[in-house]
Formats: sequence, C-alpha cells, structure tokens
Amino acid sequence: MSTTTPTPARSGAVKAPGGAPDGPGGRRRKRSMGKQNLAGWLFSTPFLVLFGVFMLFPIVATLLMSFTDFGQRHVRRPLEAEFVGFDNYVKLFGDEQFLKALFNTAYFVVVGVPLTIGLGLLVAILLNNGIDRARTFFRVGFYAPVVTTIVAVAIVWRFVLDPSDGLIAGLGAELGFTAPDFLGSETWAMPSLIAMAVWRNLGTVMVLMIAGLQAIPAEVREAARLDGANAWQELRRITVPLLRPTLLYTTVITTIGYLNVFEEPFVMTQGGPSDATLTVSLDMYKQGFSFFNMGYASAMAYVLFVVIMAITVLQLRLMKDNTK
Repeated sequence: MSTTTPTPARSGAVKAPGGAPDGPGGRRRKRSMGKQNLAGWLFSTPFLVLFGVFMLFPIVATLLMSFTDFGQRHVRRPLEAEFVGFDNYVKLFGDEQFLKALFNTAYFVVVGVPLTIGLGLLVAILLNNGIDRARTFFRVGFYAPVVTTIVAVAIVWRFVLDPSDGLIAGLGAELGFTAPDFLGSETWAMPSLIAMAVWRNLGTVMVLMIAGLQAIPAEVREAARLDGANAWQELRRITVPLLRPTLLYTTVITTIGYLNVFEEPFVMTQGGPSDATLTVSLDMYKQGFSFFNMGYASAMAYVLFVVIMAITVLQLRLMKDNTK
C-alpha cells in the first residue's frame, strides 16, 4: 500500500490575510482591477470636468460671493470685492420686497402642489381604470404641455386670459358676465399663474402616478372588492397606502420645482402687478442681472436653498414614516 507525500506549497503562493493567494494570479487580478478602475475614471473624466467647471465652481463661487458686496464693478476684478460677512443675509429679512417674494412663493407652493398632486392622481386613476379605448391618446394629450416651451404656453394662456379678446372674456360675454383682468389684477394674477403651472405639470404627475398604480398587484384590488369595498374605500384603504412611495417622490420633486418657480411670472407678468407675482427666483434674477447686486442675489439663492432643503427633509421624514 503506497502513500502519497504531500507536495509543499510554493513560496510564491503565500496566503494573504484575506485568504486569497498573493502569488502571480493574485497580482494579475490586482493589475486587472487597477486597469478597470483606471478605465472607469477615464470614462468619468469628461463628466467630472464639466461638473467641476459648470456646477461645482459656480456653487462655491456663489457661496463666497454671498458674503461680499460683489457688483458690476467687480466683474473684471473679483478679488477687489469687499467682505461684508452676514450683512447680505441680515439685509434680506428687512427687505420688504424679498419678504413679499417669499410670501408669494409660499402661496404658489401651498396652493399649487396639492392641486397638481390631487388632479394628477385623479387623472391617473381615470386613465388606468376608467378608460379602455384611446388610453394612449389621452396620456399623450395630458403630457403634451410638459414638453411644450414656456413661450408657446404663455401665448396660449395670454389669449385665454386676455380681458378684452380672450377665450374666457368671450364666453363671459355670451353668458352675460364680465371676465376680470386676470394678469392685471393683484387678486387674480397669482391664481392665474398657479392654474397655468398646474396645467403644465399635470402630465408629469400623471405619468408617475400611472406607473405607481400599475405596480399595485391586481389581486389586492380583487380581494378588496370581494370583501365588499366600494370605490372610495378601495382608494382610501388600498390605492393611497400602496402608492405612498410614489406620492412621496412626486410631492418632493413637485415642491422643489414650485419653490424655484421662475418661468411663469417672468414670461407672463414680470412679477407684477405691484409685485403680486414676484417670486424669490424672479427677485433673485432682477437683483443679479438687472441691478447687478450679485452678492445680494447670491445670498437670496442660499436662503432659498436652505428653505428647499428644510422642506424636503421634513417631507421625507413625515411621509417616509408612513411608507414603512
């Protein structure tokens, strides 16, 4: 009966602490991983360069600028701008125009976001359950305003809201009432912009809600109906709870977009009448590019950034707790 003598391990195949051999094979794998990492960084370089030049550098520069009196005279010699500390931030909260813009922005968000989310959910439910034929046509129709330029949207809405020759004015004349000057009235200007924003963003919410509705298992709905649940109970007890992750995402992105509202008042009213539609973003634009108070406008930008971050974190905490 023969015995086999175990062959001693080669000195080059010493086990590494992690258990992998630190021999020629291990070194080859390390070199391969190094090449892969290098290739990944090389492919990422164009993005990193563009991000650094067009995003990171302006963000840092704006933050530094918010602590200075940077103006038009400092464009060629930015280092000559005087450091003023938190003076710009302190000045903001004593500026009646900025406080008016802050109130208008809050009004736009508090009214516009629930309307957009609610109507988007309603349209999504109708398209997902109530319409069998031409469903794609209706989806495209509701989504079309999202991809339409703001200039085209403004032309349409100016025609609709014109107090003399507009569509509503014409319908009012036929029915025996006089339509108000929607964009020229301090009372009606902001609601008109909210209606325009809701109409324009309804398609985005609708698409997201339809995706969330289609992810709900059909068996759950069928079980609820077999238990005698009506449409309202199904919506309240089944649809909304299972749709909370989608509602969370949609609410957050819609709120962020509405806090940054700029295009609607800029194109339609220029912030008027009497600053009734002036928003923080529009006020920031005017301070920076009309009056060239770049440092002051930068402080506005970071106040808005802090507000957006605070509201987003609050929404995530409140709604995420309900999704568990």
